[in-house]
Amino acid sequence: MANSKCKIYSGIGGQAVIEGVMMKNKDKYAVAVRKENGDIAVEVDHFSGVMSENKLRKLPFVRGIFNFVESLMLGMRSINLSAEVSIEEEMESDKEQKDSKVMTGVITAISIVFAVALFIVLPYYLSTLFEGVVVSKSLIAILEGVLRIGIFLLYVTAISAMDDIKRLYRYHGAEHKCINCIEKGRPLTVKNVMRSSRIHKRCGTSFMFFVLFVSIILFFFIRVENPVYRVGLRILLMPLVAGISYELIRWAGTSNNYFIRLLSAPGMWIQRMTTKEPDKEMVEVAIAAVEAVFDWKQFLKDNFDYEDPEETAKKQEQPVAEQEKLPEGFEAL
Repeated sequence: MANSKCKIYSGIGGQAVIEGVMMKNKDKYAVAVRKENGDIAVEVDHFSGVMSENKLRKLPFVRGIFNFVESLMLGMRSINLSAEVSIEEEMESDKEQKDSKVMTGVITAISIVFAVALFIVLPYYLSTLFEGVVVSKSLIAILEGVLRIGIFLLYVTAISAMDDIKRLYRYHGAEHKCINCIEKGRPLTVKNVMRSSRIHKRCGTSFMFFVLFVSIILFFFIRVENPVYRVGLRILLMPLVAGISYELIRWAGTSNNYFIRLLSAPGMWIQRMTTKEPDKEMVEVAIAAVEAVFDWKQFLKDNFDYEDPEETAKKQEQPVAEQEKLPEGFEAL
């Protein structure tokens, strides 16, 4: 059974996509989508990531950089795939598939540039407007961090008002509920998933908050007078920020001690905005994505002494072996 101070780690993760859920386990991922006709379509593929054989990927702090980049790449690929499946379109040629991959790369690059401009450059610029009023450089650095968090919260709040995003957040909730259901030792059924929490410590939203939190601490110690250098150093330090944040959220996902719960609390609070309660049909989609890449029954057997009712019933239905025939005059004991 699980230690009360340690959380059982399933190793699976995912994200919400258009009318569905993507779930990933090791180098295998599945995108499950509710089609217009009501059926659930499941596409399974492999994603080995960037420099999959490189030993650097196993180093603490460095592995987080790879994970961050790969999450963006796989996320965009999954969203594009879900869009095609939901409207029942298929790539007709290799050229179309290559064009789709190129477009995914372009969109990923644009997303990174947008995130850097919105959450790194803009907070820095806004903080410089207070330099004539606030004399302390330390206070300016803290103000920059506060502005960064404020911009992030405003961004999350603004997109939450969009109808399509609201529906995406419901699938996000279904994804979390499935993982929580498994990691709590419950069989993956619609009923069990529905009563599970939609908040999870390893969520990308919590990761983003860790990024903001770590950046405040690191950027606080940057004492460069040239504004261009200051912005450049902030951008160059982002891989290190991502690496540290990954280690923190990895720790958060496997621990229940008081300190990590306190550290995770703000990110989990923000998740109440980025996840919403799903309906049963959304949960069915999320379960389909999990089962395509993860043997949850074996996981429960290994970690929670789970007994599959179907296997138990089959054993009970097996005929009792005939007694061994004994010589005449003897009786079986």
